[in-house]
Amino acid sequence: MSKALVIYLMAGADTPQLAAAAVEGGADIVEIGFPFSDPLADGPVIRAAAERALAAGMRTAACLECLASTRALVGDTPLIPMTYASLLEAYGWERFAADAHAHGATSLIVSDVPAGQRPELRRVHLVAPTSTDERIRLAASTTDGWLYLVTLTGTTGARAELSTALDGLVERTRRVADGVPLYAGFGISTPEQAAAAAALADGVVVGSRAVQVAEDGPDALGGYVASLRTALDEV
Repeated sequence: MSKALVIYLMAGADTPQLAAAAVEGGADIVEIGFPFSDPLADGPVIRAAAERALAAGMRTAACLECLASTRALVGDTPLIPMTYASLLEAYGWERFAADAHAHGATSLIVSDVPAGQRPELRRVHLVAPTSTDERIRLAASTTDGWLYLVTLTGTTGARAELSTALDGLVERTRRVADGVPLYAGFGISTPEQAAAAAALADGVVVGSRAVQVAEDGPDALGGYVASLRTALDEV
């Protein structure tokens, strides 16, 4: 079975073209970050990208328009806004979910709303090495399609080596997740790391390094994503 490749991009004027390049390069899913001023889970690269997006006027309405423009370029590729609870609280929880889907979202990720809270908000759940088996079971039973495995305790960002916690997290999660696909993220940046993570999980999520490469434009991003796709296809 082919390993899934999820690419994260920050919402902005060039995001639709970047997302199209990522899909052309082999991305199966694109996450679109809706920037928030206090992104607790994000490392320096994504924090800086969020600050630039906010400075450029990327508030919720503009992000939704970005989402719609991206949908127009990527066909039926799943698009998943990723953000924080404060944004939904300000915009309105039900209104945000409805508007996101109306503008092309396939699902949602709300990083700081754990499984069990806001059950009416269908979304992809995250689990981490610190999650108990009970929490993992709850997340797996209510997640929207797949589980996002946070491979380490810390923020996003490229690392020199793949987290040693991933193996144990995958093993524990498979025991209680009843066949839900597991995609590993946080700290994955090179084709070699992607392949190593995919050898354990069902797919990988690449964020910080994709955001960095995207600064050089769609061609650079497409080439980078293609290198990840090639590595995953060899697993």
